[in-house]
Amino acid sequence: MFTGIIEAVGTIKSLQITANGARLAINAGTLDMSDVKLGDSIATNGICLTVVDLSGHNYSVDVSNETLQCTCFGNYQQGQQVNLEKAMLATTRFGGHMVSGHVDAKTKIVAINNNGNSIEYWLALPQEFAHYVSEKGSITIDGISLTVNAISNDQFRLTIVPHTLEQTIMKHYQVGSEVNLEVDLIARYLERLLTKNETEKSGGVTEELLRNSGFM
Repeated sequence: MFTGIIEAVGTIKSLQITANGARLAINAGTLDMSDVKLGDSIATNGICLTVVDLSGHNYSVDVSNETLQCTCFGNYQQGQQVNLEKAMLATTRFGGHMVSGHVDAKTKIVAINNNGNSIEYWLALPQEFAHYVSEKGSITIDGISLTVNAISNDQFRLTIVPHTLEQTIMKHYQVGSEVNLEVDLIARYLERLLTKNETEKSGGVTEELLRNSGFM
């Protein structure tokens, strides 16, 4: 589990793709690796990956064909920068939102506009996940916990402050850049609870209960 607060920007040192998947070697940049051990999870551009080799400030991960197909990793190249976050601890300050590291879809930047000292990014909204996305709700883009500021038809807008630009790879985004998207985990669980309730008619969580409890 992660929080979506990026701890460092790393660099892909090597990327070997075969018929069976891929092996990546990543330089962790300024990420504190002193407590990282084999088997630990590091979110790499929002994808939960397991450390299979450690060498100084570098680590390696294996990527399955499923992950290559469902994420942007299939298009990554040597030298590309990636957002990094170690798995959260029970004592971690919860600055973002609950992020699983399981990417739901790939999407693209469709427009970039300046707005004062911030930059607005408009992204395509995959219709199969649109019902999980709400204004002022949380969304994860390349591992970054962000707030949806507006939704218009099949697009949504993010307003990014200078600090986030400086501490992540977002400053490199261009129109057409492809990114990893993960919807709000709580929205997924609520949908499952409501669907189960409607199907089984067994009580439990209902829209009425959520509304009466102040969630709607």
